[in-house]
Amino acid sequence: QVHLVESGGGSVQAGGSLRLSCAASGDTVSPRCMGWFRQAPGKERNGVARIYTGGGTTYYATSAKGRFTLSQDNAKNTVYLQMHSLSPEDTGVYYCAASRVLGAPCQNLGLAHVNYNYWGQGTQVTVSS
Repeated sequence: QVHLVESGGGSVQAGGSLRLSCAASGDTVSPRCMGWFRQAPGKERNGVARIYTGGGTTYYATSAKGRFTLSQDNAKNTVYLQMHSLSPEDTGVYYCAASRVLGAPCQNLGLAHVNYNYWGQGTQVTVSS
């Protein structure tokens, strides 16, 4: 079992920045893919980015490339999503999730939410124009 807690959300103006954190506890020995997902009001939950904790390899959705950066602190079992140049379309509840598949093969599963079986409670990000 993995327990995840997100933090760092808030309200910013367009062009601003936020850093989201996801702290993991429980079964954190095996490397996994850790994903960030966004759910806007009335919309489905879509993948934003993911990092493989075993090697730090990252993958970003097209909307996030060049603006968002993933990083990790394995000693703290924490991953971070640094967001720059935020726009109103980035608004939504951001969820951290741990992949169902362990090890390097998790990198082949993309950003579909069905591939992640542990979820945090979410943190709200609001970007005003």
